[in-house]
Amino acid sequence: MDTTVLASLVLAGSLLLLLASGVWVALSLLTVGMVMMGLFTTAPMGSLIASTLWDSSWGWALTSLPLFIWMGEILFRSKLSGDMFQGLAPWVSRLPGRLLHVNVLGCGIMAAVAGSSAVTCATIGRISVPELEKRKYPLNMTIGTLAGSGTLGLLIPPSIIMIVYGVTAEVSIARLFIAGVLPGLLLMALFMGYTAIWSLLNPDKMPPAEPPVPFLEKVYRSRRLIPVALLIASVVGSIYGGIATPTEAATIGVIGALILAAVGGGLTRASFMDGLMAAMRTSCMISFIIACAACLTIAVAFVDIPRSLASWVEAMHLSPYALLAVLAVFMLILGCFLEGISIIVLTSSVMLPMVQAAGIDLLWFGIFVVVLIEAAQITPPVGFNLFVLQSITGKDILAVTRAAIPYFFVLMLLLVLITLFPQIVTGLPKMMAG
Repeated sequence: MDTTVLASLVLAGSLLLLLASGVWVALSLLTVGMVMMGLFTTAPMGSLIASTLWDSSWGWALTSLPLFIWMGEILFRSKLSGDMFQGLAPWVSRLPGRLLHVNVLGCGIMAAVAGSSAVTCATIGRISVPELEKRKYPLNMTIGTLAGSGTLGLLIPPSIIMIVYGVTAEVSIARLFIAGVLPGLLLMALFMGYTAIWSLLNPDKMPPAEPPVPFLEKVYRSRRLIPVALLIASVVGSIYGGIATPTEAATIGVIGALILAAVGGGLTRASFMDGLMAAMRTSCMISFIIACAACLTIAVAFVDIPRSLASWVEAMHLSPYALLAVLAVFMLILGCFLEGISIIVLTSSVMLPMVQAAGIDLLWFGIFVVVLIEAAQITPPVGFNLFVLQSITGKDILAVTRAAIPYFFVLMLLLVLITLFPQIVTGLPKMMAG
C-alpha cells in the first residue's frame, strides 16, 4: 500500500478513535500529529512540535480574539439582553410575522456583540420565548426563527470563527470581517422574508395585531439599543475605513463596552471579573486548539497528504462548482458531529490546498465555510442551537429539529446565492482595498 494512503488511513482512524472516546479536541489533534510524525517521517518530532506550538501561540492576528470575546462578555452581562425585546418589538409590529422578527433582529444585534452562535441563540431565546408564548405566537415558528437566526453569531462580524479561519488560512481577518457584512445582512433579510411569507400563508395561526406605537415612543423604548448599535458600527467601521486593525478595533470595542456597562449600571466588580475569566477560558480553549491543529498540519505536510489529495482531485477534473458541492456535503456531515472551530482546524490542512489548486479565492471560501458551519449548528445529532432551544422550550429534540428545518434550507439558499454571485462576498473587501 502507498505510504500516503496508509498515513491517511492512520490519520482518519486515530482521530476518529480519540474524538469518539471523549479526548479533548486539542489533545486529539496533538496526539495524532505526533503519531504521524513518529510513524511516517524521520523529522525531529520533539523540536518540531515544540517550535510549532510556540509559533502558533503568539501570532499577532490572534490578539484580537480574546478582546472581541471579552467585549461580548461585558455586554452580555450588562442589561442589553433585557432591553432587546422591548426596544425592537415596536418597530416590527406592523410587518407580516410581527414579533417573530424580533428574534431575527435581536440575534443580528447579539451576533455582533457575542460572535458566538450558541450564546446568541441562548441570550435572545431566554427573553423572547416567554414573551412570544404569552402572546400566543406559534411555538414552531418561535423555535425556527431562533434556531436559524442564532447562527448569525458566526457570520456577522466580529465573528470568533472568522478569526480562527483567518489565522488558519492566513487570510486577512479585517477583510474577512468586511466580507461577512453583506452575506449577514442578506441572511437576515432571507430569514425575515421566509417568516413573513409563512405568516401570510397561515394567518389563522398568528395572534391578533397589537395597537400601533407612536414614533417617539418607539425611539424611547430603543434608547438602550442605540449606543450598542453605534459601538458595533464604530468597531466594524473603523476596520472598513482602514482607521484601525482588528486588534485595535477590538480594543475600542472593549473600552466602549465597559463605558456602556458602567453607564447602564451593569458593571460591578463581580460582573467585570466574571466576564474577564469567561473570556480567558474561551480564548485559551480556542488558542490551544489552533496551536495543536498547527502541529497536525505540519505532520500532514511532512507526509505529503495535501499535495497527494490535491493531485488526486485535479486528476478527477472536477469543476470548481463540483468541488465545492463535494466539500459542502463533506462539511455538513462533519457538522453533524463536531462544532465549527474543530471542523476548520481539522480540515484546513487538506481542504485549503485543494481549493487553491482549483483557483478558488480563499477569502470567498472562508464565508462559504462559515455558512456551512452555520447550517451545521441546526443539524442533529450535534446541533448546538438545537440543544440550547431544547433546554429553553422543554420540547424534545425532534420537535426542535422539525421547526429548524426550513431555516436550514434558507441557509442553503444563501450558499447558492453567494456561489452564483460571489460579488456578495467580495464586493465590500474590494472597495475596502480600493
